[in-house]
Amino acid sequence: MSKKKVLILSALPDRLRLDKEIREIEEAIKRAVKRDLFEIKIRTAVRSQDIRRAIAEERPQIVHFCGHGMEDGSLVLEDDGGNHKPVSPESLAALFKLHASYVKCVLLNACYSALPAKAISQHVHYVIGMNQPIGDKAAIVFAQGFYDGLGYENLDNQDIIQRAFDEGLVAIKMEDISQGQIPVLEKKLLGIENSAPEPETNIYIEQDAGNNIHNSWTMELEYPDGYVPVNSPFYIEQDGIESVYETLLKPGSLIRIKAPKLMGKTSLLNRLLDYAEKQNYQSVYLDLGGIDKAILTNLDKFLRWFCGRVSDELNLENKVSEAWNTNILGSNDNCTAYFKKYILSKINHPLVLGLDEVDRLFTYSEVVEDFLGMLRSWHEKGKISDVWKKLRLVLAHSTEVYIPLDVHQSPFNAGLPVELEEFNQQQTRELVKKHGIQDADALLEELRTMVGGHPYLLRLAMYEIAMGKVTLKNLLQSATTEAGIYNNHLRSLLGVLQTSPELRTCLKRVVDSNVGVELDPMQIYKLHSLGLVQKHNNHVIPRCQLYREYFRRVL
Repeated sequence: MSKKKVLILSALPDRLRLDKEIREIEEAIKRAVKRDLFEIKIRTAVRSQDIRRAIAEERPQIVHFCGHGMEDGSLVLEDDGGNHKPVSPESLAALFKLHASYVKCVLLNACYSALPAKAISQHVHYVIGMNQPIGDKAAIVFAQGFYDGLGYENLDNQDIIQRAFDEGLVAIKMEDISQGQIPVLEKKLLGIENSAPEPETNIYIEQDAGNNIHNSWTMELEYPDGYVPVNSPFYIEQDGIESVYETLLKPGSLIRIKAPKLMGKTSLLNRLLDYAEKQNYQSVYLDLGGIDKAILTNLDKFLRWFCGRVSDELNLENKVSEAWNTNILGSNDNCTAYFKKYILSKINHPLVLGLDEVDRLFTYSEVVEDFLGMLRSWHEKGKISDVWKKLRLVLAHSTEVYIPLDVHQSPFNAGLPVELEEFNQQQTRELVKKHGIQDADALLEELRTMVGGHPYLLRLAMYEIAMGKVTLKNLLQSATTEAGIYNNHLRSLLGVLQTSPELRTCLKRVVDSNVGVELDPMQIYKLHSLGLVQKHNNHVIPRCQLYREYFRRVL
């Protein structure tokens, strides 16, 4: 049985207190009833980049963060100069989104960490935070109870994290420490906004007939959670992708990744950023899908946020407030001047800026035209200016851009377009091989008939079969039913359609027809961005037989 890796991240500038607290938490884990379940890794991570790298390199199932928190929910780290730098809950959520396929639980041992816990739980199954300051003794006692709870026998497929959390609370109360209500547990909610739904019993330890513990956190297999981590052995490379990596090395380059949801945009984007870092470039990943609506309805506020986030990610001093000159310059000019003076001029290596979920901006007329026009102007500057040649832009979006942009101001008719396709037969066979599934060629062909080459749907099937949870024959028989492995995914899509009677009616026309259906361009855009349809000239058909059969039944 493989051990479960616990990564303890220490972000306490006070070295003496750091050593004491980390040592006590480590001892608490070692004293746990089933201490042989855990492999402990300790990393000092006082900077945001340290945390990002530590999680990516260690690939833990549990992240235990020790540090300081602020009342607004920010965690206090340091910049390169040793100055305090608050990291917002939104930034932490974006970080853990990238590692959600293997990080299953996060403990934030910091004051006021309930807010970041809630933000991170959009992507990670279980996150524990503190809703107010907590004493060192209470934190240690809670940790010991928690890790004890992870090792207890788990009957009837109990929710082991909830059980362990409750053990931690009881441990505090048994010690008569009056802080038993401070720790809070946030659980990930199912929904399409989280990229992919999760099984209802994703994490548990069960007792088999021989009294040996079997843990469903299988190290060799990864539950498909939308984004595929950079070092995952289950990633399937798209054909002809070499030219994209070559383009990234060109000064001032622009790359546009387009595909419906769950087709691999974020996975490719982060591989490009990882490749850039290996070339000694600097990189910044921003998920525009998680921005507050209040920011997106004000161009000046959005661009200030944008500059501040990039500065923070690069560990540069945030000078947005003092640099912004609204008396003379407009918002775009302020942003461009800031980027040139306080970002590009301050770095010694090329910068790859990856913007994910760009289509989140499309419905916000207050920002979208000016921001996208500005990005295009930066790309053009990169052709003639040495400073701007440092910048490489990578944009990921779901489908076509239905906004009135001037042909010379849009970034979507410049640079290198990359449209992600479904897996072909060879790529599907490679995925099957990676999951260790053998002698199932005929049934696998039936699976392709059911779900096509859809990467997420294929990976989910491979995972469930390789885990022994279902046979391929039974999977196919139940695929479109509430008992099938795709039930949560299909219900999430149905939930989105229920909020839009127009889209629901359009999709019903498509699935009820045996030939292509002609729809309004905006209707096609919305259905295609959800991944529900394929386009053939001016007509659309269901993306796969799974969607046709399910939505024909429920709509």
